[in-house]
Amino acid sequence: MTLSRTPSPASGPGRRGVVRGALGIGAAALAAPVLTACGGGPSADPKTVTFGSNGADATPKSAYAAVTGAFTKESGLTVKTNTVDHDTFQKSISTYLQGTPDDVFTWFAGYRMQYFAKKGLAHPVDEVWEKIGAGFSDAAKQLSRGLDGKYYFVPLYNYPWAVFYRKSLFQERGYEEPRTWSEFTALAKRMKRDGLSPIASGYGGGDSWSILGAFDYLNLRANGYDFHMSLMRGEVAWTDPRTVRTLDLWRELSPYYQQGAGGRSWQDAAQSLLDKKSGMAVIGLFLGQQITDEKLRDDIDFFAFPEIDPSFGQDTVEAPTDGFMLSRRPKNLEGANRLLEFLGGAKAENLYMGVDPSNVAVNSRADTGSYNALQKKSAQLIAGAKHITQFGDRDSDPGFISTVVLPGLTQWLGHPDDGSGLLKTIESQRSRFFTA
Repeated sequence: MTLSRTPSPASGPGRRGVVRGALGIGAAALAAPVLTACGGGPSADPKTVTFGSNGADATPKSAYAAVTGAFTKESGLTVKTNTVDHDTFQKSISTYLQGTPDDVFTWFAGYRMQYFAKKGLAHPVDEVWEKIGAGFSDAAKQLSRGLDGKYYFVPLYNYPWAVFYRKSLFQERGYEEPRTWSEFTALAKRMKRDGLSPIASGYGGGDSWSILGAFDYLNLRANGYDFHMSLMRGEVAWTDPRTVRTLDLWRELSPYYQQGAGGRSWQDAAQSLLDKKSGMAVIGLFLGQQITDEKLRDDIDFFAFPEIDPSFGQDTVEAPTDGFMLSRRPKNLEGANRLLEFLGGAKAENLYMGVDPSNVAVNSRADTGSYNALQKKSAQLIAGAKHITQFGDRDSDPGFISTVVLPGLTQWLGHPDDGSGLLKTIESQRSRFFTA
């Protein structure tokens, strides 16, 4: 997710860092440390391309360094990288883009890209897509286009959300992967009897975004892709009986969540899974960034979130897509386009994934031969999906999610009731963020 992924354990903000300021619609953006460009003025060096990166953690930072280093060697152009931690990047992005941003910057596909494209804060990259388009699926192309039909985004990787577990724990206890809701809840009940926390959970501090994975899947499985996307886009009421049904299901699952989740980070929750203190975790493939022991990585597996309504099955996969955009007035347009063309190619994706195994390449021509088992299974899961969603705060207005939905849901999870009061409160705020 995390609005993307990869938190800095030292700084504490969540992997997706949901903040209203991400779209410049709240005071949070102004109060946060400002993301500043490292690009120069109009006379910037034509042999230098500036790159604004949110990959501040060690793994993505090394991966981006490998990619930009290869580009420099191939093109002769120098890439001047401006790396900022995820949370600051999120909070300052709107101010950053309205100032003198770097030529190329990291961002997210779908709604999140479309917002800045519509505001005129990004430059079209149709020229780039004329050269890289053959390597991408129709779904990837759709996620990369603005509302005006032009391309504004170049994908790099995506990563699925699923239910992760340790294979050895399942073997030791005789557990089997559930496919349906009844099997899933029965397994959770059995794990609790066995003294485990059935579902690892941590949404304390800046990690409240992590609960959206469960909400999205419950809503998608119970009500289908079309309703879920309509809800995210503010087109239907949150008091709709179908959303009530989603909370009923979540309340049924809530007794199996790890105790004290509101005071725990997602990393701590993930560690409890790795330590076999929890049996399962609804989380993204980025769980792999916690792992340095390859033997442990080999012991991790996942299954698709279970079926609730057979008419919808398991046909939707949450697979947030990260990549790059071009600022509205790049100082070195020609060099920036060359960098984007390289970033959208199979070579760059191979280099990146070679350093960061917690993602899956989007370019269909990327080499998957070196993928670990989790990456291979992830690629299969995504390829087999009828629908791909990005994540709650990417498929909706992030201000609405961060200031209305998330505070309500996290409070509700502490003492889940029928949800009627919560849904009425959320619905009362919907018109503030969505207009007909």
